[in-house]
Amino acid sequence: MSMDVTFLGTGAAYPSPTRGASAVVLRCEGECWLFDCGEGTQTQLMKSQLKAGRITKIFITHLHGDHFFGLPGLLCTISLQSGSMVSRQPIEIYGPVGLRDFIWRTMELSHTELVFRYVVHELVPTADQCPAEELKEFAHVNRAGSPPKEEQGRTILLDSEENSYLLFDDEQFVVKAFRLFHRIPSFGFSVVEKKRPGKLNAQKLKDLGKCLFFFCFSLTSYQ
Repeated sequence: MSMDVTFLGTGAAYPSPTRGASAVVLRCEGECWLFDCGEGTQTQLMKSQLKAGRITKIFITHLHGDHFFGLPGLLCTISLQSGSMVSRQPIEIYGPVGLRDFIWRTMELSHTELVFRYVVHELVPTADQCPAEELKEFAHVNRAGSPPKEEQGRTILLDSEENSYLLFDDEQFVVKAFRLFHRIPSFGFSVVEKKRPGKLNAQKLKDLGKCLFFFCFSLTSYQ
């Protein structure tokens, strides 16, 4: 399987002319997974060989601005570049509790209507992930309904036995989140590729074995 990692930004606090805010892309089999989306991420994407329209999953480590302030703009750009008719699968977004309301508020206040569907899966932190005074209870906003393009996401709790959050487990990967200690609740992500049986052409191997035997026998006879 072909996989590569592109660092779009490694800066802290704010982007600079030569260094973007936090954003990393894992590209695998044509799909792009974005880890964090700091301010200016879409500009960094334009400078790279990556295509924003290939992004299928977004993972946000924590809700400090330099890690996710670029998300609303990126979603809008993907929508503008997608045209009016889109048959793509929804973009799946994973991040701490509060991320769903942030996206909803920015789309609502800016009167933005995305042409594609998206779903936000929220991770519920534990009390020991940050100083007690920084832990907030995010009450869900009382609203008439979900945004037109938002599908119902999951609220993911810690698996105490595994000490992790299972995000998804499909035929190719197991992706989990782990608790990190920071000034606000934060998460790290692990992507584990599953073992796959190799494809072996037994007949071709036998044929190659016969050729090799003949070649070695010829050399031995010649000597």
